[in-house]
Amino acid sequence: MADAVGMNPVLAPQGPGFAANLKRRFFATPLQALVSGVSLALLFWVAWNVLDWALFSAVFDTSGTADACHASTGACWSVIAARWRIIFFGLYPYEEQWRSALACVAVVAMTVLSCIPAFWTGRRIAFIWGAGTALFYLLMKGGILGLPYVGEEMWGGLALTLFIFVMTCLIGFPLAICLALLRRSQLPWISRTTGLIIDGVRSLPLISILFTFAIVVPFMLPQWLQGDKLYRVIIGSALFFAAYQAEIVRGGMQGVPIGQEEAAMSLGLNYWQRISRILLPQAMRNALPATINQFVIAFKETSLVIIVGFFEILASGNAAFGTGEWRFAYVEVYVFIALIYFTFVFSLSRYGAFLERRMSVGER
Repeated sequence: MADAVGMNPVLAPQGPGFAANLKRRFFATPLQALVSGVSLALLFWVAWNVLDWALFSAVFDTSGTADACHASTGACWSVIAARWRIIFFGLYPYEEQWRSALACVAVVAMTVLSCIPAFWTGRRIAFIWGAGTALFYLLMKGGILGLPYVGEEMWGGLALTLFIFVMTCLIGFPLAICLALLRRSQLPWISRTTGLIIDGVRSLPLISILFTFAIVVPFMLPQWLQGDKLYRVIIGSALFFAAYQAEIVRGGMQGVPIGQEEAAMSLGLNYWQRISRILLPQAMRNALPATINQFVIAFKETSLVIIVGFFEILASGNAAFGTGEWRFAYVEVYVFIALIYFTFVFSLSRYGAFLERRMSVGER
């Protein structure tokens, strides 16, 4: 038996076990054991109190009233059951909220399809994003195909958050590539002017840019050129996104060996062929981690539009507990909204990790 174990690599000893490794890392000395024990006890205490508040002692009454919550020491999730429509749809007309829900589904489906490698061609991505955005806008605004018209001032909740995020990325990402290319221009007046614009935008907080586009710009433009406040805010957000993403793209371009572009020039490729086939694909691969991070930041920064009077999901949450009956349940509402943000942000980060693994080993 001993010979069989020695000859069989599967049955051979595989090194120290889990318990031995745990003891070596956390309980090697009396001081380490004391610190580890206290930390573990504190962790269990925090976890138990959180679970007791969120689940064991919580109230899940769906009657739509807060009566059952006053006698409980746990979370009052009844506020979510009673006010979830306000959180998700904001001021959108009650009878038409199914359109807002379908619009959110369309945006999520558009994003999921964009993440599938089979659709990673210019035409397919352009079709998916164009069709998804058009469907979202049609469902939300209506006015045709028998759908009642709903103005942008009535949009709110999760749908408005997703719309601002999608439009910011849809406008800001191509603009970022243009800014990055202009900053690499061999003409000094173009590169320096572009650099001044990028650095100027990056030196300002997003709140000031949103306030400027929402409040100040109408005083600087004629009436016919002002447009709706929502679209001005989206343009400001896209400009802010593009300024940061342009530097990310430019950094990815600098990571491409200069010999790549020189070899393309020696083969007779023109400027746009070198950019689209040689430089940009490698630059985007180099800039992938920072790009995913920028998308995550852009999604979270949509909450700042509350400053200029939009009823996005955070403002909708404030309205959900803004009545006297539910004023005490603000923590539960904020936790619920945090879970929504976490779901989207965590999904983006995990997809970014998948892309990094895929591109590190090459496309299969």
